[in-house]
Order: sequence, then structure tokens, then C-alpha cells
Amino acid sequence: MEKLGSIDTSSLVDKAEQRIIQFIQEKKLNVGDVLPKELDLANGLGVSRTVVREALLRLKTIGLIESIKHKGAVLRNPDILGSLRKVFHPSILDNETLKDMFEMRLALEIGIADFIVNNITQADIVELEQIADEIVSGDTADPWHVEDEIRFHGKLYKISKNNMLLELQEMLFPIFQYVHQSGLLEKDIINGDFISHKDLVQVLKLKDAEAYRIAIRKHLNNHFARILN
Repeated sequence: MEKLGSIDTSSLVDKAEQRIIQFIQEKKLNVGDVLPKELDLANGLGVSRTVVREALLRLKTIGLIESIKHKGAVLRNPDILGSLRKVFHPSILDNETLKDMFEMRLALEIGIADFIVNNITQADIVELEQIADEIVSGDTADPWHVEDEIRFHGKLYKISKNNMLLELQEMLFPIFQYVHQSGLLEKDIINGDFISHKDLVQVLKLKDAEAYRIAIRKHLNNHFARILN
């Protein structure tokens, strides 16, 4: 008999995965709660244990559950950015995605203004002044060193006290550096109104979120100018 080819069961696993997530939401399970056993899930979903096992493996891979001896599948606080971290590398992202991420970092820098202004302390101001004195801060996008960016802007993200934003910016900086130096930005660097790192610190001393938003936008002006029409 002519081979018919194997049957793709991935859609069934997809549905089982989605239904288990729905079950977690409907039952309002919390971190530490135990999911039903594989056999019970299989019977409840009307699928084989193999399908359930594969669905649970996917949830384990994204950090939503973990297997604990003598307990089974236990709900955990997922590592939201864990899966993204594995693919956040310029060599495996296309140019359009790289540009999108370049833009996302610019948007984040402006978007966290209120968090920074609300949380900044005098000790933070002193540390930022010290960093600004030690790093390169030209009046254009060049010279541009990722190490300097991480020191100064990484401190700003720490001040925001949002751990997810801090982790995300650490992932975005290498991509920002790659795009900046790769030639993907077709427009030339321009001279114009510029706010240095030292100027940013002076604005932060005012503890005025709107003033800081304007200042950080000017600080990043060359980057915006090279991606906007």
C-alpha cells in the first residue's frame, strides 16, 4: 500500500495547551497550586496522555509549570522574557524586526520618565553625575559606545524600579548597538539641538517628568532622525 504520510497531531497539542491555560485561569489557580494529574487531564480533555504530556512540556519550557517529585505539575511564576531572551540576537532577526526593536528601545526611554522622576534619590543623582563625567557624550550619535550607554541608561532603568523593564533594556542594548553600527539606518547623522548625559542629570534634579521627557527626546534625537521620515 502506498504510504499516506504521518498525521500531524501538533494542532491537537496546541488545543490541549490552550485548554490547560484556560483551566488555570478559570479555576483561578495561584503560584504553587498543583494541576490535575496527566491521566485526569487526558480524560477531561478527551485526548491521549501523550498529547497532554507534550502540552505540559511546552508549559514547562516557558516556565509556567514545573514538575515536583511526589506532587506533579505545579504552577509557578513564569519567566516572561525567558523565551524572548533566546532569540534576542541580531544574527537571527531580520532587518525589519531589528529596526522595530531599535524603535522600541527609544520609546521605552521616553515612556519611563514618570517612574524615574518619582523614584530618583539624591544618591542616584550623585552616581549619575559621576557616570556622566566618565563616559563619552558627544553632540551627535557618534561616538557611540554601548558600554557607556549601559552604564548611564542602565542606571536610569534601575531607578525606575521595574525589573521587567530593566531586564528588557539589557536585552535591547546589543540589538541597538548592532542596528546603530550596521548601516540599516540609511539616513546620515545630523548636527542639531542635543542634550548630553550631563544635561540630563541637571534636568532630573528638577524632578519634572515632562521636562525630562523633552530632554531625553532631544538626547536621542539623532537616533529618531535616522528612522523617521
